[in-house]
Amino acid sequence: MLTIKQITEEPERVLRGLEKKNFKNAKEALDQVIDANERRKEAQKQLDNNLAEVNALSKTIGQMMKEGKKDEATSIREQVSSMKEGNKALENAMNSALQEMNELLYNIPNIPHESVPEGVGADDNKVERTGGKNPQLAEGALPHWELAKKYDLIDFELGVKIAGAGFPVYKGKGARLQRSLINFFLDEARDAGYLEIEPPYVVNAASGYGTGQLPDKEGQMYHATADDLYLIPTAEVPVTNIYRDVIVDEKDLPIKNCAYSACFRREAGSYGKDVRGLNRLHQFNKVEIVRIDKPEHSYTSLNEMIEYVEGLVTKLGLPYRILRLCGGDMGFTSALTFDFEVYSAAQERWLEVSSVSNFESYQANRLMCRYRNDDKKTELCHTLNGSALALPRIVAALLENNQTPEGIKIPEVLVPYCGFDIID
Repeated sequence: MLTIKQITEEPERVLRGLEKKNFKNAKEALDQVIDANERRKEAQKQLDNNLAEVNALSKTIGQMMKEGKKDEATSIREQVSSMKEGNKALENAMNSALQEMNELLYNIPNIPHESVPEGVGADDNKVERTGGKNPQLAEGALPHWELAKKYDLIDFELGVKIAGAGFPVYKGKGARLQRSLINFFLDEARDAGYLEIEPPYVVNAASGYGTGQLPDKEGQMYHATADDLYLIPTAEVPVTNIYRDVIVDEKDLPIKNCAYSACFRREAGSYGKDVRGLNRLHQFNKVEIVRIDKPEHSYTSLNEMIEYVEGLVTKLGLPYRILRLCGGDMGFTSALTFDFEVYSAAQERWLEVSSVSNFESYQANRLMCRYRNDDKKTELCHTLNGSALALPRIVAALLENNQTPEGIKIPEVLVPYCGFDIID
């Protein structure tokens, strides 16, 4: 969440940023935060003064008792007792104002980096660069859901029987292709210096608040109410929460982690032709990269992550483009996001396969993720993450773009993992 220091010391910058993200009633929300903080500070000031006076009076009581001034001591003791009752009320007022301020802050998004374009939606995103060459498919080329049926790779109807729409069943070479991609992505991440983590697939509410999924995306998360646990929408959540309430040494930054996980998203309200097949699922596999860094180096880390993801799609031979997201299309917690899209030749459309984001100190402030600098002072870290990569649309593009009359060719880098070079 935003820090109170940002809001009070840079009010115009914060307000402009929230307006760029199209956050409604931004001025009113910031005024409410400032008001709650002022009430908290005033209660804190009165409480500190009273505590100091109570301490002074308590010392006086002991001295009077030694001097035999029992009546005076009793009177002061009664005064101290009354003040302590008042202090309880002040403490309650301070905590109530603090809770109100934090609840307000939880519902205010991060402000965007100055390089974020103006805009309200996907049509306003800026294409940074493109790579690869769109394949020319033969007439009658099939979309991936038809290819999956033809070669018995994915059974969407069986998934509906077992769980419901959006939960496909991968079979035979379809399952092996999934596994090969996971292992390929993890090996590439390891070679790039990322420490592999195998996280839980469920998190508690504190973890959801730490990375910003709660309360913003509560309706999009599967909630196991009996245990108050949430199925993870991405490995970002458990991996980043490793560093909740942690102070790391500056020399250990940047921290680089990667993790494979299944991901679960309710995707409420997602219907239509654009969600057919693997285009939008409730459960899917993904390898995530996460970095914890110091502020002055975090945008260098972001660029390194973008280049890393670009290397993955290039090795897979997929045509791609990189988008700088506009303010209205960015995530709630992000300061700057770049989306990767690969071209689906049979569908003749671009498919998002990765988002790489810098959250600056927004998540770290929620997490209390800090680092200790050379002066032994603690500062908030910056957190970053990216999909490297999400499998469903990668699989869709691989199947569609590599189809030939003889079968579906497997990219050369995956053959050692798959154990076959063609699906026929």
